Formats: sequence, structure tokens, C-alpha cells
Amino acid sequence: MTKVQLNAVRKQFGAFVAIENIDLDIESGELVALLGPSGCGKTTTLRMIAGLERPSGGAILFDGKDVSEQPVQDRNVGMVFQRYALFPHMTVEKNVAFGLSVRGTPRDEIGERLEEILDVVQLTQFRHRFPAQLSGGQMQRVAIARTLITKPSVLMMDEPLANLDTKLRGEMRRFIRDLQQRFGITTIFVTHDQVEAMELADRVAVIFNGHLAQYDAPAKLYQQPANLDVADFMGASNIVPGRMKSHELVETAIGEIRVASRAGFDSGKDVQVMLRGEAIDLLTSQPARGGVAGRVVARDFFGASVNYNIDCGTHQITVSEQARRLVDVGTPVWLSIDPERVWLL
Repeated sequence: MTKVQLNAVRKQFGAFVAIENIDLDIESGELVALLGPSGCGKTTTLRMIAGLERPSGGAILFDGKDVSEQPVQDRNVGMVFQRYALFPHMTVEKNVAFGLSVRGTPRDEIGERLEEILDVVQLTQFRHRFPAQLSGGQMQRVAIARTLITKPSVLMMDEPLANLDTKLRGEMRRFIRDLQQRFGITTIFVTHDQVEAMELADRVAVIFNGHLAQYDAPAKLYQQPANLDVADFMGASNIVPGRMKSHELVETAIGEIRVASRAGFDSGKDVQVMLRGEAIDLLTSQPARGGVAGRVVARDFFGASVNYNIDCGTHQITVSEQARRLVDVGTPVWLSIDPERVWLL
């Protein structure tokens, strides 16, 4: 297991700055997701860690040793790509064993490690098949096995699930997480999918336009984004401007909202109030204290859950709840909001 550190790493292509002074500490055995929209620099960051791109500035350290100038073949990293890159003329077992073969590993050792890894990735029964005879999920497991059999110190995955359908992506996320924990290997995973990052990662680095916007555990990233850009990217649909009336009360366009007291948010301060849809209770009768009045103007049913759009006058608020009941469009409602689950920006 290897600790990976990026100290003020930057990458410039001509006049274009792709990555600007990124600092990251990735603990030994940790799975970290690099998350952001297309073109934000997450794959460039991964390629610099792997040694496929040389940084224009800063340092990349493996267990405290600067590897910034070290070629890829000397870093003992494993890469899993989006397009699998399997040899079509080779069987599963030959594809998996290829990395060991070119390294001159003794045949007996190759055989032992091949049996072990095929069993781990559940491909033993497919060992004599060719890539064209496999499903997308099976081909991805071959690509992962081919990387893991070489026992890399750091595993890197560049959007490896992008070509799979929704159901298979969910299955492969669980498979990758279980595999990573079983081997305890430091893993860096590139994705533009917020759900994928939150389900897989111990910590998530959100990157916008080559800058690190926030680096946190998934729950904190989702519930306590560092700024409006992160909140919006993480799917916060309810952001309402307001002004602090006291440490525990904010006046907004939809009414007064009670909040948990936080340092730096004093009376008179202008704020943005983030309300997660699942943190709001939808009531069909007015509560004894507080509550924001509104009316249901739209309802989206998803089977296990339902989303309501609530017209609160100047703003529409989205409320998400389990589909234990269905409130009709046009119904007057009140929103009960837990102060501890309100986030101020």
C-alpha cells in the first residue's frame, strides 16, 4: 500500500493551464475519486500521477519519495481504461497473464497468480473465451484482473464504467469497492458521475477548470459543499438567497428559516440557503410553529420515491420523500425544515 501526495502540482500545455496548483493527500489503502465535468483536468491529474504526463510544476510523492521525474515503468502503477484495451486474439487467461509474461515472470508463478486472480474476479469459467464472447461487465473484470495480477502499488481507473448500462454500472461499482477493500490497494478513480463517486470513494476531490474546489468525504461534500459551484454540481436543487436576522434565523424570499448557529454567519450577513429535498418534511396541515407555506405544482413519481415541486411564491422548492403517500397537484402544503440540515453559503 502506498501513500500518494500532490504538492502544488500544475500542468500547462503551451499557454493553456490545465491544472493549477493542486494539493492532495491520498492515504495508503484509500480509494479517492477525482470528480468533475468533462475537460476539468481530472484525467490529466491521473496521468501525471501515473507518469504518463510530466507536471509543469510541483511534486508528486509516493510514500514521501518524489517521483515527478520518474518514468511510468518505474512507478509500479496499474491503469484500467474506459475502453478495456483487451487483445482480441487472446483468451481471457492470456489477456490477464500478459503483464506478467512480458516481465519475464516464471511460468509457475504466473500459473499460481492467474488461478488466484481469476477466482477473485469470478472469471475462472470464462478463461478460454475471447473478448468478443464476453459481456461488457466481464470484459471490464478482465481488464481489472490484468492490472491487479501485476500487484501494483497504486491502482488507477479512468472512467472504467462509462461504457456499461445503468444496472451493470451499479453491480460493477460494488464489485470494484469490494475488490479494492479486499486487496487494500491505494486507488484513484476518475469519474464525472456524482453517484459513482459517492458510492465508491472514501474521499472525493471535486475539480473545476483545473482547480481543486473541495476535497472531502462523500457525506460532507453532499451535505456541506464549500461553495455554490460544488453545491450545484452535487445536485442541490434548492438554493435560496437570504439575510441573517440572528445567529439562528435567516430571512429569505420564502419566509423565515431557522438554522443551526455557525461561526462567521452573523446578523445582517447576506447568505445563500441550501435546502436538500430529502431534508424537508412535506405537511398537509399547518404546523404549530414555523413552516413555509406553499402549493404543490408538480409531482414526479419514481416508484420507491416521489419528488414534489412546491410553489412558495418567489421560488419553487423541490421536496423528495419515499412514496408512502401521494399528494395531489394543487394541494396547499407547509414545509417543515430541520435547522440542523440547513446549510449556509
